Amino acid sequence: MADAATLEPLSPDEEAFLRALGRVMALLPRVVDADMLAEQDMNGNEYMTLVHLSEAPGNQMRMSELANACGLSLSGMTRVVQRLENQSLVLRVKSPDDGRSWLAVLTSSGWTRLKQAWPTNLAAIRRHVFSHLEGCDLAAAAQVLERIAPSP
Repeated sequence: MADAATLEPLSPDEEAFLRALGRVMALLPRVVDADMLAEQDMNGNEYMTLVHLSEAPGNQMRMSELANACGLSLSGMTRVVQRLENQSLVLRVKSPDDGRSWLAVLTSSGWTRLKQAWPTNLAAIRRHVFSHLEGCDLAAAAQVLERIAPSP
């Protein structure tokens, strides 16, 4: 741990960047959720759960891996999957590998629902993110963000 007496305060540019990043991290999920709920009656966590399952081998993932991919706790992921299971969009099955862990499996209804919700999510992301980035070097921005949070 660094000694507080030797730490240099953030520069005004660093402080402005950090505060703006915090606002984006707090605001973006809320505004995308609002769009998804208004048009699709589905929140962002439910949508991203379907997305991750659609991209996984066999359209299934261990609940713990799915929680990690979605940035949720295991209990939070369990609640999301239960809501999706109640709509027949996802099934939970015991893992054939060890019989202790659970897998979430995307159903054909889940695929259909994901395809239905995708245009709303795309429009929300374009409206709330990319419409503000015209003229920016997106590849460079992605590389910078990747340094902060590398892909698994």
